[in-house]
Amino acid sequence: MTATDTAAPSEKGLARAAQGLARATEKWFPDAYIFALVGVLAVAVLAFANGSSPQAVVDAFGNGFWDLTAFTLQMAMVVLTGYVVATSPPVAKLITALAAVPRSAASAVSFVAFLSMSVSFVNWGLSLVFGGLLARAIARRADLRVDYRALGAAAFMGLGAVWALGMSSSAAQLQATASSLPPTLLAVTGVLDFGTTIFTWQSLVMCAVIMALTVLIAHLSAPRGAAIRTAESMKVHLDDTITAPRPRTRPGEWLEYSRVLPLLIGAMTLGWLVSQLLTLPVLKVVSSLNGYLLVFLVLGLVLHGTPRRFLDAVARAVPATAGILVQFPLYASMAAILTKAEGRNGVTISEHLADFFTDIGSGGGFAVVIAVYTVVLGLFVPSGGGKWLVEAPYVMQSATDVQMNLGWTVQIYNVAEALPNLVNPFFMLPLLAVLGLRARDLIGFTFLQFMFHLPVVLVLVWLLGTTFEFVPPVVPS
Repeated sequence: MTATDTAAPSEKGLARAAQGLARATEKWFPDAYIFALVGVLAVAVLAFANGSSPQAVVDAFGNGFWDLTAFTLQMAMVVLTGYVVATSPPVAKLITALAAVPRSAASAVSFVAFLSMSVSFVNWGLSLVFGGLLARAIARRADLRVDYRALGAAAFMGLGAVWALGMSSSAAQLQATASSLPPTLLAVTGVLDFGTTIFTWQSLVMCAVIMALTVLIAHLSAPRGAAIRTAESMKVHLDDTITAPRPRTRPGEWLEYSRVLPLLIGAMTLGWLVSQLLTLPVLKVVSSLNGYLLVFLVLGLVLHGTPRRFLDAVARAVPATAGILVQFPLYASMAAILTKAEGRNGVTISEHLADFFTDIGSGGGFAVVIAVYTVVLGLFVPSGGGKWLVEAPYVMQSATDVQMNLGWTVQIYNVAEALPNLVNPFFMLPLLAVLGLRARDLIGFTFLQFMFHLPVVLVLVWLLGTTFEFVPPVVPS
């Protein structure tokens, strides 16, 4: 059940402006798939303007469309596994216990923000569902009156603040997985494991600063007194009772309700993980996207207890993967046109863009420009990191040309990639479905976070970027 259209109490200043922005985006912004379609056509037009022949453009489009099939499936599985784990009975019990911790309305909002970001460091798909269910659990408390909009916005902070700095970052996972990298990008960057991106001390410091800032803003901006709008006042239904699987009706269903199979598969997966940790470097193991997804998928199976309950959760999760499945092939085509459709003098658009960013210079100036560029593009092309496939060839070539550390360049993109999510409501959609709210209910709070995050992020990528040395890429033979 969704919230009613009853107008909120009068807002002032920044909150009022943010609500106006939310109404405008809801009214005028099409689905992100439309942006991807327009993006393909825009890149094709640029290729023609660059002197590429129609045949070169359409060949790059068609031949590149399925270049990233493996990575598309992997990113869809990030969402699916996160959803399945978050809706399992043990996690539901954990959420109920955590909901009892806060003692005031403001601390409840900041508590949800902190946990949402912490979980997002592990899996952003898990964060969205976990944060939404935690917000609902706190809203059900009879002894605590909390603004439901602020709780919902706090639940979104995992995806709006630090998701791309964590282990499910699309860009970092892609750069760490040689089999998922397009050959043209692999030749520029080589393989960059998490030791050069996610787990550098600079990236961890940046993540900690952003988390602390987010929690502080969430705490201070939580409505108090008469300004509080509870879930009840917004007519939101908060019963989260999960319907138990239907009982067995035939002998062939016996194994579907068996707890033995998940435990045996779980034991095999644990044995495989231990073997990997004993025989390979730890960073190589944790940087493996396929291994990461295997562990999360089997964890979901074990936590649900029976194959039947697990399969029911998977069926509920599949719709949330639709955007990734249909958008990422278009990003692959865009990248192919940019890097393969040669124009005048055999120069591609990607090479022109690389020259442009190279001309900016090295150091802090390069870092700030790349961050601003990523934020602006992300406002119009919400991709969950998928547009790294389009940007990476020329951004990473430029980084190489100006001697900017390649791992840090990935993290510049990552931290900037999260910021547009605080303004463009596209990636709120799964969370909004859990909360029973609309984007305009949350954006007043998330836009406030954006206003503080943007200058802090630009300062951080500049200052921390000066601590790196350039390391030439190592391309696998």
